[in-house]
Amino acid sequence: MTKKDYLKPPKRLMRHVGRAIADFKMINEGDRILLGVSGGKDSLSLLLILHHLKQYSPVKFHLGAVTVDPQIEGFDPSPLKEYLAKLDIPYFYQQQAIMDQAEDSMDGDSFCSFCSRMKRGILYTTARKKGYNILALAQHLDDLAESFLMSAFHNGKLQTMKANYSIQSGDLRVIRPLVYTRETLTSAYAIAAKLPVIPDSCPACFSMPTQRDHMKQLLAKEEEKNIYLFSSLLQTMKPLMSVDHA
Repeated sequence: MTKKDYLKPPKRLMRHVGRAIADFKMINEGDRILLGVSGGKDSLSLLLILHHLKQYSPVKFHLGAVTVDPQIEGFDPSPLKEYLAKLDIPYFYQQQAIMDQAEDSMDGDSFCSFCSRMKRGILYTTARKKGYNILALAQHLDDLAESFLMSAFHNGKLQTMKANYSIQSGDLRVIRPLVYTRETLTSAYAIAAKLPVIPDSCPACFSMPTQRDHMKQLLAKEEEKNIYLFSSLLQTMKPLMSVDHA
C-alpha cells in the first residue's frame, strides 16, 4: 500500500506518537517491530501511523503485523486478511481456540484475563519465531488513565501500563506508541480513513459491565467539568510509565 492508497495520519496524531517514541526511546536503528493488530480502531490507526513513519523516519526499522483470532463466536477478524494483503509488510494470522482452552484450563480467573494472557503468549511466540525484537501494542492515553484509576481504587498501588519495557525473559521489548494519544483522535482517524474496523463483540467480554467501563464513564463525567483532566493525568502518570519506576 503506497501513501496514495491511504489517508495520511493527521499531524496532531503523528506529533503525539512521535513525541512518545522520542521521550521513551521506543525505536532504534534496525529494530524489527511486530504490531499486534486486533482489528480495533486503535491498532489499525497505529498500523498506518507506523507504516507512514517507516517511509519517512531517519531511523530505519522493519515493520510486521500479527492478528490473533481466538475463534470465539461473535468475533471474526478474518476480513482483515484482505486489507492487510494490500500492505507491503509481513502479516501473520494466528488462530487458536482460546474459549475451548479456557473451559479446560481456567482456574478462578475471568475469561477476559485468561484470553489476554493467551493472546500475549501467542504474540511473544510469533515475534520470536519470525525474528522480531519488539512487540508494539495500541493502548492509548485513555487506557492508561483507566488502568491508573483501577490500580489506585482496587489494588492500592500507583501504577499504569509501561510505555517501553523488556519482558521478563529479556529477549523482547514491548512498546506503546499511543500513550500520549487520546482515544478521540484514533476514533476520528479511523472514520476519516475508512479503516476496516472489526466490531469487538465477544459475548464473554461484554456480557456484564466491567471495572474498566466504570472508570471510562467516571473519567468522561470528570472531563465535562475539567477540560484539562487528561493533561493533568498524563503529567501524573508519566513517571509511572517508565521502567525506572518501582
